[in-house]
Amino acid sequence: MMPTPTQHRLPMRHGDFSRLADALDYAAQGETGFNFYNGRGDLVAPLSYRELRTRALATARRLIGLGLEPGDRVALVADTVPGFMDCFWACQYVGLVPVPLPVTVGLGSRDAYIRQLSGLLGGCDAAAAFAPEDFMAFLEKAAEGHPLRHIGSFETLQDLPEANTLPPLPEVSATAYLQFTSGSTQFPRGVIITQAQVMQNLTSILRLGVQMREDDRLVSWLPLYHDMGLVGFMLAALTSQRSVDYLATRDFAMRPRQWLSLISRNRGTIAFSPSFGYELCARRIRHGATDFDLSSWRIAGAGAETIRPTSLNRFAETLAPAGFDSRAFLACYGMAECSLAISFAPLDTGLEIDTVDAEKLATQQIAEPADAQQVERTNTFVDCGEVLPEYDFEILDGEGRPLGDRRVGAIKVRGPSVMSGYFGSPEQTRKSLSDDGWLDTGDLGYRIGRRIVITGRAKDLIIVNGRNIWPQDLEWLAEQQPELRPGDALAFAAPSAVGSDAAVVVVQCRAREAEARNALIKRLEGLIRREFGVECLVEAVAPHTLPRTSSGKLSRAGARRDYIARLQERVHERRRPADVGSTADADHDSDRQAG
Repeated sequence: MMPTPTQHRLPMRHGDFSRLADALDYAAQGETGFNFYNGRGDLVAPLSYRELRTRALATARRLIGLGLEPGDRVALVADTVPGFMDCFWACQYVGLVPVPLPVTVGLGSRDAYIRQLSGLLGGCDAAAAFAPEDFMAFLEKAAEGHPLRHIGSFETLQDLPEANTLPPLPEVSATAYLQFTSGSTQFPRGVIITQAQVMQNLTSILRLGVQMREDDRLVSWLPLYHDMGLVGFMLAALTSQRSVDYLATRDFAMRPRQWLSLISRNRGTIAFSPSFGYELCARRIRHGATDFDLSSWRIAGAGAETIRPTSLNRFAETLAPAGFDSRAFLACYGMAECSLAISFAPLDTGLEIDTVDAEKLATQQIAEPADAQQVERTNTFVDCGEVLPEYDFEILDGEGRPLGDRRVGAIKVRGPSVMSGYFGSPEQTRKSLSDDGWLDTGDLGYRIGRRIVITGRAKDLIIVNGRNIWPQDLEWLAEQQPELRPGDALAFAAPSAVGSDAAVVVVQCRAREAEARNALIKRLEGLIRREFGVECLVEAVAPHTLPRTSSGKLSRAGARRDYIARLQERVHERRRPADVGSTADADHDSDRQAG
């Protein structure tokens, strides 16, 4: 088998189509397509866009043959396999609404994954659901109690009868897909994205963001149930007629070298990752960087979570012998509620770091430029570039008043790529989306003209004694300790016994000796006290304890929830009648644990 080619004779178009089905009709006239690789780096399934169109139309007839009607939601366990592509694109031809569902990557229990799938099936009111054969046991169990008309595997779709006729192509105002937001396990929120909304954003991404070229080839391990994977590396590839090489997310987690190997072998030019992906590669490739040739890699995108310059710099230093150029790093900002992208940094410049006075940031919410040689303490943030011209955007204070340059506040955007709302959640939609189209992103940041700098999620901000503390600052300080690695710390605010919030840092500690763990805790508490002027509780937990979202990102909300549960359990244990100690002792312990 040979992968689909990088270039062909079909004139390139940058997503300028009315709907996704039109884009596939056009791409099918060429020879490019999707290529699926296993964890050993073997090509297991090339799928040209021509073949995908044929398969999608046949699958569409079978879905309509089940009695499904335009507008019905079709839940798809989004493993990185051709069957997912067949179903997703089949829905585009007949007005069905595909809903990508997460794939477990071995984190957490079987029961937790089944509960997650069940919640998402209910959250989208699915009429049918499909999965790879390997996931059918999970899906069937999750579907119990839900009024689904059909449950089946991708592999047995071909056995279903086909309808004789198909409904017309959907209108541009019709829903193209539902995208569940990251971390929406307990209270799922399905973002409604129409054909017109996603096509507008794709055109901006392709023309302005990555400036897609005829010789570009994409390489991705990103999950297809996450907006960066789905929109950035499936829809953007097809709507610009580019070939893309896929490695499943779980295979990347076990063998990150294969991602780099695919870029090297196939001369990939565009590949994106959250910071933790670059960190994982750098950690696994301490030796043997020269096994790769990464000189073709022109855009190494970074986004989907707080961008960590230290992780990206470590990657660049490690892979420099392989021809990687740090100027390829491209910071971006986006979210599922905006189809995908909101801003892009300039190409070919690498990361732009903004260094600001930490004291003014904490006390006055002003991001004043700082000279590290003159100011005692500084904060650094990544400049995410200019907001795409399709958006209006504002930075607002707590009273809803617009702020000027370098004043930190809530980020709101408005434009043709902003979602229609959350499916089946009018109350949640009203909280996030105003009647005149302004989306509250939930993020905090500041502007420099039309450039935007993200400082963090509003819900993650830690406020102690009137000081604003960014959790990533506490996490970075923790991860500089020799016992810890990047990704080993999460910081958040938790309620104390007196009612106010206290700062907490939970670290994954590999040291088994109590003395070593206690020394790390005391050292970190002292460092945070000196650096930030606040008391902070540091808790050490076992490796692999910190929770992650469905897309693999570390979850501060999950860590906070788990911490409070552990705290309550400890208090409960101390208050049992058989235990030695008084209620007063238990209350004192509760105070200590909450800071």
